[in-house]
Amino acid sequence: MSKGSSGMEVILASLENTRDVQTTLNILYILSELMTVGRGRRVGVFVSKGGTGILFQILITASKELPPSEELMLQLHSLLAKVGPKDRKFGVKARLSGALNVTVNLVKQNLQNAKLLLPCLQVLRVYSTNSVNSISMGKNGVVELMLKIVSPYSKKNTSLLKVALDALGALLKSKTNARRAVDGGHVSALLALYLDWHRNDTRHRHMLIRKGLLVCLRNITNIKLGRKAFIEADGMRILYNSSTECLPVRTLDPLVNTSSLIMRKCFPKNRMPLPTIKSAFHYQLPHVPAVGPVAQLYSQPPGVDDVVDDSDDNDEMEADTENDTENEEDEKDHCTANDDIETDLNKLHPKKSPNRPFEELRVYERFFLELSEDFQGYHFECSKSAATTSSSSSFSSSSASTRSTRPIIVPTAQALSPKHVPTPRSQEDCNPTKGQHARPPTSAPAPTPPAPLTPLQLDTIHLTKDQNKKEEAHIPSPDTHSSLSSLSRPPPQGQRIDQELAHVLECVSLEGEGPLSAEEVKGVKQEGSPVNATRHIQSPLLLGGIANRRVGGGSSSTWGSDCGSEGPEDEGGEGAVLEVPDTALLLPLHDPDLYVDMVKGTHSVPQYAEVAYPDYFGHVAPTFREPLLERVYGVQRSKIFQDIERLIHPNDILDKVVYDLDIPSCPVIEDDGESLKFNSQFESGNLRKALQVRKYEYDLVLNSDINSNHYHQWFYFEVSGMRVGTSYRFNIINCEKSNSQFNYGMQVLMYSVQEAISGRPRWVRTGTDICYYKNHFARSSIAAGGQKGKSYYTLTFSTSFSHKDDVCYFAYHYPYTYSSLKMHLSKLEALRTPQIYLRQDILCETLGGNSCPLLTITAMPESNSNDHICQFRNRPLIFLSARVHPGETNASWVMKGTLEFLMGTSPLAASLRESYIFKIVPMLNPDGVINGSHRCSLSGEDLNRQWQNPNLELHPTIYHTKSLLQYLAHIQRAPLVFCDYHGHSRKKNVFMYGCSVKETVWQSNISATSSDLQEDLGYRALPKILSQIAPAFSMASCSFVVERSKESTARVVVWREIGVQRSYTMESTLCGCDQGKYKGLQIGTRELEEMGAQFCVALLRLKRLTGLRNHQHLLDLESDIIGTHTKVASCPTTYVMEEDEPSFLEAIDYSAESNDEDAEPENEHSSEVHETPDHLEHMSDSETNHRD
Repeated sequence: MSKGSSGMEVILASLENTRDVQTTLNILYILSELMTVGRGRRVGVFVSKGGTGILFQILITASKELPPSEELMLQLHSLLAKVGPKDRKFGVKARLSGALNVTVNLVKQNLQNAKLLLPCLQVLRVYSTNSVNSISMGKNGVVELMLKIVSPYSKKNTSLLKVALDALGALLKSKTNARRAVDGGHVSALLALYLDWHRNDTRHRHMLIRKGLLVCLRNITNIKLGRKAFIEADGMRILYNSSTECLPVRTLDPLVNTSSLIMRKCFPKNRMPLPTIKSAFHYQLPHVPAVGPVAQLYSQPPGVDDVVDDSDDNDEMEADTENDTENEEDEKDHCTANDDIETDLNKLHPKKSPNRPFEELRVYERFFLELSEDFQGYHFECSKSAATTSSSSSFSSSSASTRSTRPIIVPTAQALSPKHVPTPRSQEDCNPTKGQHARPPTSAPAPTPPAPLTPLQLDTIHLTKDQNKKEEAHIPSPDTHSSLSSLSRPPPQGQRIDQELAHVLECVSLEGEGPLSAEEVKGVKQEGSPVNATRHIQSPLLLGGIANRRVGGGSSSTWGSDCGSEGPEDEGGEGAVLEVPDTALLLPLHDPDLYVDMVKGTHSVPQYAEVAYPDYFGHVAPTFREPLLERVYGVQRSKIFQDIERLIHPNDILDKVVYDLDIPSCPVIEDDGESLKFNSQFESGNLRKALQVRKYEYDLVLNSDINSNHYHQWFYFEVSGMRVGTSYRFNIINCEKSNSQFNYGMQVLMYSVQEAISGRPRWVRTGTDICYYKNHFARSSIAAGGQKGKSYYTLTFSTSFSHKDDVCYFAYHYPYTYSSLKMHLSKLEALRTPQIYLRQDILCETLGGNSCPLLTITAMPESNSNDHICQFRNRPLIFLSARVHPGETNASWVMKGTLEFLMGTSPLAASLRESYIFKIVPMLNPDGVINGSHRCSLSGEDLNRQWQNPNLELHPTIYHTKSLLQYLAHIQRAPLVFCDYHGHSRKKNVFMYGCSVKETVWQSNISATSSDLQEDLGYRALPKILSQIAPAFSMASCSFVVERSKESTARVVVWREIGVQRSYTMESTLCGCDQGKYKGLQIGTRELEEMGAQFCVALLRLKRLTGLRNHQHLLDLESDIIGTHTKVASCPTTYVMEEDEPSFLEAIDYSAESNDEDAEPENEHSSEVHETPDHLEHMSDSETNHRD
């Protein structure tokens, strides 16, 4: 014994060296006392000094004596049970020393000796946590041994049973042992035992034993064989019934949760009720990419079943969490987050050498007329029409007139007020020949002769033709159109009106109403309609000529859109007249007639012939607050139990298809009025199939993106035929993401036509009992990127309807269609004052034949003097884009706020226009938006992953937008700011992603020299300003790290290749906010539009910072506004493979009554949309309300 040894070393040395049993026992008693009192730390010291090995050695020696001393064995095992959990090598040491077999033999010999059996089982429990030991003990018959100990049911020695069940549970984690238990027929024995305990433990004193039995079953059912045995033993019914009885007792929740987990795991995987997971709509690509998911889709042999795999059940253990939403995967992503950070310093340093010759880019000069405009022929006092220029060129030679093969699209279902209807830009015949200009229009163009009309199908409409009205309604004057003649230039060719599409039905009035004369209508319009003005419309709202497209050839009276009318009335051919408030008076940028006109120039793959009421009436943001929904305790569990009932009581399930897009001739299935009627055949609509499961419950299946077999998230559909006051449950059963904000307070949106008629045209958040969870519908390996055994997820919500004969619409988020954009742009141009320079070009035509608008907005020069022209041309450029992902409709609402602010009359807006030239592509993916896709264009690809190498044919909008930026880089006019507006489905608030070498290096482990890290911190200025002025914006959520998986996104490519330091993605939540003024509230269009306006205000602040020419001053000022600019964003960046968004890491607390996001919001919604905090007064010229 060396001098200075610790007390523990002295005790262990004595223990090792003594040969006397009594002395050994005495030392063991002392150690036991020490361990009991000093618990954790002393056990640690004991283990570190080699105590475990000494105990095993004594155990081996003692076992060789016959008979072994029972007291010694008892004390050794008691001590080992205390030490084992703290020694990480315990299992290995036991196996190698032979102590494992000693304990097993001791258990076999002492089954009736409860006193000795207990510590031995406690040690076995620790041994079994080692998988090798588990298998070895399984071979040694320990599984059967434990089963012998725990059965039959008896309340004697419950502590012994508890430990034995724990050991058995640990042993059964091994698949080999689980198979052994199944082969031995022990699944039914365990179920019977569980049932005995459930029936007899009426006071719930032995919950741990019941839980132990469930854990054993849970581990057995991790293998396919176990699940099969469980089903055969009627396990579903046994656990379902016992759980239902446990539900009222809150303390039994652990039993209910584990039972629920087992039942969900064993629920036989169902086939998604579809013929194929490919989209119901087919669009043939001009050419198929050589590699990638689209190539795989096209190369798939025709007979392959892509809905389920041959063996969809895999043997892998599933995520074992109470909410079963794959949190492990999220955590795994989180742990290995650094793997995705870009570590190649060459890639982190922006290369400003565009890889295209300037000759190739010179063609884009015509989109930048403002950089060469001299305004010499322009009179600076003249009328408003002089300040807008138009260059409507297209890169595709096929014009709208040659493309349209549809019947004539006419709004037969509404009384049109005859007035000037601007021709939608997309209807123009865009001639690609450059340099040719059409003659200026004559002052009084002749009326367009109507195209030959086929007889209309709708007998409920009475037509009256009146030559005056016709002329009144259809004078094709380009001056009323968005393309007002260029300053001194004649308008380009391409303004001929496409006769087939632009022919508006002469004048439609409803049966029984005298037609208004043109003079009367004009009189009303000139006087300005009173607020209570109404328009009469016929329902359903059809674009005409295609009355038999829906509902198996039925007439309009059979479609679920006949609100405000009874069936018999319809059959009599009497059209229902709706008195509808004129929303154009409530919404300055909305005009229903103009909207219908715009729809006619929109090309969809399914050739939609209807207009959805919400898009026609418009949306007036509600003035009341819409708080995040508080999660009801146990809601997910009760929904899952209702799903399990389908298996247990199959006779209660109707399984009746009521809507199916895979039957194109007849998607709405006729019935006896016992079912709701669904429809999604309108622009941006998405619902593929609806099945009535129970009387008031429907399973809904979403359509995948065209030329893709997944991305099910966006939905927008119509429901009618409802009963008032009845609660309906809707389940969207083919969602794919592993978690959703629907679990954290988000609600779906609903629009009621009856409410709109009553003067409240608006989308409102709705739905109760909302949750999002993994379901039992199999997701094939084709759909899951090669992974087998995956399931889909269900979004479920319940709602009731307030009005009889209503037509309601449900949507994932506030819809914003391509036709809405065209209407808004047309209305914005009408707002233009002589001080605003506004030009709308057509950047290109999409695959689907829709035009992609490009806007240029700035201030007119004060005069045509050289100084003013020079200032005008040399304004820095701001480049904005939005809606590359169609399902992120919030991006369009933010863009609408930006555009309205830019076109406004406030001093701030005027100052902003004088500071910058704005280039804006408000919708990068029109085809995806029109066809109801969630993420892709018609090419079946995510366009925000094509920026590195866009294909002219497959990705025209990205190709030409990138070319514009490359052209600017070539002429040394790269934008000061590039920002792409997006929506985020798994995070709250509004935030930005930017690009920084320094922050990327800090987040990774690469070594870099100080010269590598030299970087202007200006990239942080804009988000910092936004965090100070925009209530929804959160600086803490921003990230400036460059990831490998994002290297082909707009943000990274524009930063790296164009050299724009301030290149951002601005992400807006689809849910709501958890900080600032809107904390605890769901986001609405008012807040989104406010965000778009605040972005503009922030740019004005940025201008004041960057206006200083001296670079050092700029840095000082920016570091001043940034504050602690050396800190990395407070939250770590996380990544997922195919998203623009990190994995969702908020945890759902299933044990608490509700989640913790119920803090009181700080104050009411501001009635004025744009406000600026007081502490920033000193930075701005005019902090009055920024709206005119």
